[in-house]
Amino acid sequence: MAHAQQELAEFVISKAFNPVMRAKPDGKSEADLKDLEHVQKATKAEIERYRNYDSAQEVAINFKRDLSSDAAKKVHSQLRRLHLPTIEDIRDDFDDKARKLGVKASS
Repeated sequence: MAHAQQELAEFVISKAFNPVMRAKPDGKSEADLKDLEHVQKATKAEIERYRNYDSAQEVAINFKRDLSSDAAKKVHSQLRRLHLPTIEDIRDDFDDKARKLGVKASS
């Protein structure tokens, strides 16, 4: 199941987290720059967290928790304001991928 864990984690990273990390500060207001810096710092921590989960089930459970946690909602709001993707944007694709890998995507 290590392969499934890696595949699910890298799916989230490539679809939701990498675009945030690649975002450039060009032409952004001071407030947007501050928000971008904050979401990039939070996203970097999320990448590490997802890569360190022990199983595909753990990735799926935490993905679902991250959709509704208060801290994540605040970051999602900032990401939307900056026109960047959130994990909410890839929810259906994540569920499909988890299902194809035989991973139950609920807590």
